[in-house]
Amino acid sequence: MSSEAEQQKRALRAELRERRQLLSDAQREAAASGIAAQLDALVEEHGARSVSCFLSTTTEPDTRGFVRDAVARGIRVLLPITRADGLLDWAVADDTEEISEGLYGLPEPTGEVLGPIAVNDVDLMIIPAAAIDRTGTRLGWGRGYFDKTIGSMEKCPPVYAVIYDSEVLDSLPREVHDQPVDGIVTPTQTITLSPARN
Repeated sequence: MSSEAEQQKRALRAELRERRQLLSDAQREAAASGIAAQLDALVEEHGARSVSCFLSTTTEPDTRGFVRDAVARGIRVLLPITRADGLLDWAVADDTEEISEGLYGLPEPTGEVLGPIAVNDVDLMIIPAAAIDRTGTRLGWGRGYFDKTIGSMEKCPPVYAVIYDSEVLDSLPREVHDQPVDGIVTPTQTITLSPARN
Protein backbone atom coordinates (compact mmCIF):
# COMPACT_ATOMS: atom_id res chain seq x y z
CA MET A 1 0.00 0.00 0.00
CA SER A 2 1.49 3.33 -0.97
CA SER A 3 1.74 6.07 1.62
CA GLU A 4 0.29 9.56 1.23
CA ALA A 5 3.83 10.92 0.76
CA GLU A 6 4.45 8.43 -2.08
CA GLN A 7 1.22 9.46 -3.81
CA GLN A 8 2.10 13.16 -3.46
CA LYS A 9 5.56 12.50 -4.87
CA ARG A 10 4.19 10.55 -7.83
CA ALA A 11 1.78 13.36 -8.76
CA LEU A 12 4.49 15.99 -8.34
CA ARG A 13 6.97 14.02 -10.50
CA ALA A 14 4.40 13.78 -13.30
CA GLU A 15 3.76 17.53 -13.16
CA LEU A 16 7.48 18.38 -13.10
CA ARG A 17 8.25 15.99 -15.95
CA GLU A 18 5.53 17.62 -18.05
CA ARG A 19 6.83 21.12 -17.26
CA ARG A 20 10.34 20.13 -18.34
CA GLN A 21 9.05 18.77 -21.65
CA LEU A 22 7.42 22.13 -22.42
CA LEU A 23 10.72 24.06 -22.29
CA SER A 24 11.88 25.48 -25.63
CA ASP A 25 15.31 24.79 -27.14
CA ALA A 26 16.28 28.41 -26.42
CA GLN A 27 15.31 28.01 -22.75
CA ARG A 28 17.33 24.77 -22.53
CA GLU A 29 20.40 26.39 -24.13
CA ALA A 30 20.25 29.39 -21.78
CA ALA A 31 19.86 27.03 -18.82
CA ALA A 32 22.83 24.90 -19.98
CA SER A 33 25.28 27.80 -20.01
CA GLY A 34 23.96 29.00 -16.64
CA ILE A 35 24.34 25.53 -15.10
CA ALA A 36 27.91 25.20 -16.44
CA ALA A 37 28.89 28.59 -14.96
CA GLN A 38 27.29 27.80 -11.58
CA LEU A 39 28.93 24.35 -11.41
CA ASP A 40 32.35 25.74 -12.40
CA ALA A 41 32.09 28.31 -9.59
CA LEU A 42 30.97 25.60 -7.12
CA VAL A 43 33.93 23.36 -7.98
CA GLU A 44 36.25 26.33 -7.59
CA GLU A 45 34.71 27.33 -4.26
CA HIS A 46 35.16 23.81 -2.86
CA GLY A 47 38.62 23.37 -4.36
CA ALA A 48 37.33 20.08 -5.75
CA ARG A 49 39.81 17.98 -7.73
CA SER A 50 37.44 15.02 -8.02
CA VAL A 51 33.66 15.23 -8.43
CA SER A 52 30.79 12.95 -9.27
CA CYS A 53 28.25 14.24 -11.75
CA PHE A 54 25.64 12.74 -14.08
CA LEU A 55 25.05 12.82 -17.82
CA SER A 56 21.84 14.79 -18.28
CA THR A 57 18.93 13.42 -20.27
CA THR A 58 17.27 15.63 -22.91
CA THR A 59 14.79 17.09 -20.39
CA GLU A 60 17.22 17.64 -17.49
CA PRO A 61 19.29 20.79 -17.00
CA ASP A 62 22.33 20.12 -19.19
CA THR A 63 25.43 18.95 -17.29
CA ARG A 64 27.37 17.66 -20.29
CA GLY A 65 29.12 20.95 -21.06
CA PHE A 66 30.27 21.16 -17.46
CA VAL A 67 31.56 17.56 -17.53
CA ARG A 68 33.45 18.14 -20.79
CA ASP A 69 35.08 21.34 -19.53
CA ALA A 70 35.93 19.86 -16.11
CA VAL A 71 37.69 16.88 -17.77
CA ALA A 72 39.59 19.30 -20.04
CA ARG A 73 40.74 21.20 -16.92
CA GLY A 74 42.08 18.01 -15.33
CA ILE A 75 39.29 17.45 -12.81
CA ARG A 76 38.48 13.78 -12.22
CA VAL A 77 34.75 13.32 -12.93
CA LEU A 78 32.96 10.12 -11.95
CA LEU A 79 29.73 9.35 -13.82
CA PRO A 80 27.10 6.91 -12.51
CA ILE A 81 26.14 3.60 -14.07
CA THR A 82 22.85 2.12 -12.83
CA ARG A 83 22.74 -1.49 -11.67
CA ALA A 84 19.74 -3.79 -11.41
CA ASP A 85 20.34 -4.21 -7.64
CA GLY A 86 19.68 -0.52 -6.97
CA LEU A 87 23.31 0.47 -6.51
CA LEU A 88 25.46 2.70 -8.69
CA ASP A 89 28.75 1.76 -10.31
CA TRP A 90 30.96 4.60 -11.57
CA ALA A 91 33.21 5.33 -14.54
CA VAL A 92 35.75 8.11 -14.98
CA ALA A 93 34.67 10.61 -17.65
CA ASP A 94 37.13 11.09 -20.49
CA ASP A 95 37.27 13.30 -23.56
CA THR A 96 35.79 10.72 -25.96
CA GLU A 97 32.18 11.62 -25.07
CA GLU A 98 31.13 8.07 -25.92
CA ILE A 99 27.79 7.35 -24.29
CA SER A 100 25.76 4.18 -24.04
CA GLU A 101 22.17 3.65 -22.97
CA GLY A 102 21.91 2.18 -19.48
CA LEU A 103 19.01 0.87 -17.44
CA TYR A 104 15.81 2.91 -17.84
CA GLY A 105 17.27 4.44 -21.03
CA LEU A 106 19.60 6.72 -19.06
CA PRO A 107 22.78 8.02 -20.74
CA GLU A 108 25.86 6.39 -19.23
CA PRO A 109 29.62 6.46 -19.78
CA THR A 110 31.38 3.63 -21.60
CA GLY A 111 34.71 3.66 -19.70
CA GLU A 112 36.11 1.16 -17.22
CA VAL A 113 33.50 0.30 -14.59
CA LEU A 114 34.45 1.04 -11.00
CA GLY A 115 32.41 -0.32 -8.10
CA PRO A 116 29.99 1.57 -5.85
CA ILE A 117 32.69 2.63 -3.36
CA ALA A 118 34.63 4.61 -6.00
CA VAL A 119 32.43 7.61 -5.17
CA ASN A 120 33.81 7.70 -1.61
CA ASP A 121 36.87 9.57 -2.94
CA VAL A 122 35.11 12.58 -4.49
CA ASP A 123 35.27 16.10 -3.03
CA LEU A 124 31.82 17.07 -4.29
CA MET A 125 28.70 15.23 -5.53
CA ILE A 126 26.46 16.74 -8.22
CA ILE A 127 23.23 14.79 -8.57
CA PRO A 128 19.96 14.98 -10.52
CA ALA A 129 16.59 15.84 -8.97
CA ALA A 130 13.02 16.66 -9.93
CA ALA A 131 12.75 19.34 -7.22
CA ILE A 132 14.34 20.48 -3.96
CA ASP A 133 12.79 22.35 -1.07
CA ARG A 134 14.39 24.99 1.11
CA THR A 135 15.24 22.46 3.86
CA GLY A 136 17.27 20.33 1.42
CA THR A 137 14.63 17.65 0.90
CA ARG A 138 15.16 16.22 -2.58
CA LEU A 139 12.50 14.77 -4.82
CA GLY A 140 14.23 12.31 -7.11
CA TRP A 141 12.68 10.30 -9.91
CA GLY A 142 11.62 7.43 -7.65
CA ARG A 143 14.25 4.74 -7.99
CA GLY A 144 16.30 5.64 -4.92
CA TYR A 145 19.79 5.26 -6.44
CA PHE A 146 21.19 8.50 -5.04
CA ASP A 147 19.42 8.15 -1.67
CA LYS A 148 21.04 4.72 -1.25
CA THR A 149 24.44 6.00 -2.34
CA ILE A 150 24.42 9.06 -0.06
CA GLY A 151 22.96 7.09 2.85
CA SER A 152 25.67 4.44 2.62
CA MET A 153 28.68 6.77 2.49
CA GLU A 154 30.86 6.87 5.57
CA LYS A 155 32.05 10.42 4.97
CA CYS A 156 29.72 12.09 2.50
CA PRO A 157 31.12 15.13 0.67
CA PRO A 158 28.88 18.14 -0.04
CA VAL A 159 25.95 17.08 -2.25
CA TYR A 160 24.38 19.58 -4.68
CA ALA A 161 21.34 18.84 -6.85
CA VAL A 162 20.88 20.38 -10.30
CA ILE A 163 17.39 21.64 -11.17
CA TYR A 164 15.64 24.46 -13.01
CA ASP A 165 14.82 27.65 -11.08
CA SER A 166 11.09 26.87 -10.98
CA GLU A 167 11.84 23.55 -9.19
CA VAL A 168 13.05 25.16 -5.95
CA LEU A 169 9.93 24.66 -3.82
CA ASP A 170 8.91 25.75 -0.32
CA SER A 171 8.30 22.20 0.90
CA LEU A 172 8.24 18.61 -0.34
CA PRO A 173 6.91 15.37 1.13
CA ARG A 174 9.75 13.50 2.87
CA GLU A 175 10.06 9.83 3.75
CA VAL A 176 12.55 8.19 6.13
CA HIS A 177 14.86 6.97 3.33
CA ASP A 178 15.06 10.37 1.61
CA GLN A 179 18.55 11.87 1.89
CA PRO A 180 18.79 15.67 2.01
CA VAL A 181 21.20 17.66 -0.14
CA ASP A 182 23.63 20.39 0.94
CA GLY A 183 22.74 22.72 -1.88
CA ILE A 184 20.90 23.50 -5.08
CA VAL A 185 22.34 24.53 -8.44
CA THR A 186 20.02 26.24 -10.91
CA PRO A 187 20.84 28.14 -14.12
CA THR A 188 20.82 31.45 -12.18
CA GLN A 189 22.03 30.63 -8.68
CA THR A 190 23.67 28.25 -6.24
CA ILE A 191 21.95 27.94 -2.87
CA THR A 192 23.84 26.37 0.03
CA LEU A 193 21.59 24.78 2.66
CA SER A 194 22.12 23.20 6.08
CA PRO A 195 20.39 19.82 5.77
CA ALA A 196 19.85 17.37 8.59
CA ARG A 197 21.44 14.08 7.54
CA ASN A 198 19.66 10.90 8.66
